[in-house]
Amino acid sequence: MKISDMTWQQVEDHLRQSDLAVLPLGSTEQHAGLSLSVDSILAERMAVEAAEPLGLPVFPVVAYGVTPYFRAYPGTISLRVATYLAVIRDILDGLHEQGFRRIFVVNGHGGNAPAGSLAIEWMADHPGSSVKFHNWWNAPETLAKVQAIDPVASHASWMENFPWTRLPGDLPKQRKPMIDLTATRAMDPQAFREALGDGNFGGYYQRDDAEMQAIWDTGVAETRALMEGPWPETRR
Repeated sequence: MKISDMTWQQVEDHLRQSDLAVLPLGSTEQHAGLSLSVDSILAERMAVEAAEPLGLPVFPVVAYGVTPYFRAYPGTISLRVATYLAVIRDILDGLHEQGFRRIFVVNGHGGNAPAGSLAIEWMADHPGSSVKFHNWWNAPETLAKVQAIDPVASHASWMENFPWTRLPGDLPKQRKPMIDLTATRAMDPQAFREALGDGNFGGYYQRDDAEMQAIWDTGVAETRALMEGPWPETRR
């Protein structure tokens, strides 16, 4: 259930039965020939599809994340780490104030990793609450499915090219060689763009949609299982 499709009364009714809510985290950044909103689209859709049979409310995706390395690409918007953590902390505080004690975070962007560390700190400050921070795309079962299809998979490559992140236009047919991530980590945004080119880190740009659906179905099932539990005991 998307919060955008609920009234406050419905949320209040949910809280009488359950203290579990879902929060997707995304980003607005370059993805080669794919949408700038890939991470947000995937995180929110994954959260909604996994949560739907469980009747869990899914809050709107946080559409901006930490992505300073892509700032030389037009359309990329990056929050400073301190700003991002302040936003996530305020959201967690707000959820706790409303009565949610179990919060399942579906993260769609690797640069948002500081929020995972914040979640641990936040739980220490809120005894009786529990947060699960879930990187859906590299969770064990989902990553194994990706690797079984094609081990050369990376940012803005085929592994993020779903029908719902794809834009009109032709993409290159060849497999792009993987970049040297160690070298690029020492580059400023402009140098990174010059070294990276179109934005694909390496791999084919698109694979068969049946393969992509198999990855997606694996991700949804894995995410839903973690939502269901087990969870530590919480206190209202």
